Amino acid sequence: MDIATVLGLVASVAVLVGLIIIDGGNFAQYADKHAVIIIFGGAFAATLTRYPLGVVMHGIPMGFKAAMAMRSISPRQLVEEIATIADVARKQGPNALEKLDISDPVLAQGVRYIADGYDVDFIRQAMETDKDKVYAELDEAQKIYRSIGDCAPAFGMIGTLLGMVNMFANMTDPSKLGPIMAMALLATLYGAVIANMVCMPIADKCHLKMAEEDLCRSIIMDGVIQIRNQKSPQIVREMLLAYLSEHDRHAMTEAA
Repeated sequence: MDIATVLGLVASVAVLVGLIIIDGGNFAQYADKHAVIIIFGGAFAATLTRYPLGVVMHGIPMGFKAAMAMRSISPRQLVEEIATIADVARKQGPNALEKLDISDPVLAQGVRYIADGYDVDFIRQAMETDKDKVYAELDEAQKIYRSIGDCAPAFGMIGTLLGMVNMFANMTDPSKLGPIMAMALLATLYGAVIANMVCMPIADKCHLKMAEEDLCRSIIMDGVIQIRNQKSPQIVREMLLAYLSEHDRHAMTEAA
């Protein structure tokens, strides 16, 4: 689980709840069904206009899952594990790879390709196709959340304008002005909260996960192909070190 995402969401809610408590703790005054309808209904409807229904229904859970989850293995650990696999393949042959317990499922699939004797062209095409598919799904998810984040404040403003029209239409009855104005302002509040506390952060996190996934899968694909070409473990390791940050490269060099 990505602790940063969880802490961010929890902290955002805690800030809002804390401010409401400081202001008297009257949570009921911050609830309005009209504002909920205009924000959630309007933003969802506008997103449906932009994208097909299947894309929206798949992108929403996909984006949330991507933002909440972390890879089980870091790029540095991937390089170390691939170097170990290369050493086993060099000393014991490709068939010995079937007995290895590999933590990353993408790397495990690549090692199975080697053990089963697939050629380099097939391995590269299969892994690139899978990489492009995952990349497209993450891109789809971040676009959906970014679309909702773009629409929510706009519909908040629409809700505020509707409230003001209603308020001016009832100027003869002062008792109605307060509740109508509160509804108008709550629409803006809901739009800002949904966009800036939920949708845009999740969209940005999905974008970061795209870059992370691209890096890890590139390391795996290049490592698997080098092992299939029977390169030495040292060559495989040195080639993959180029993908790592300066800090990780220095740490791995010292450890070696």
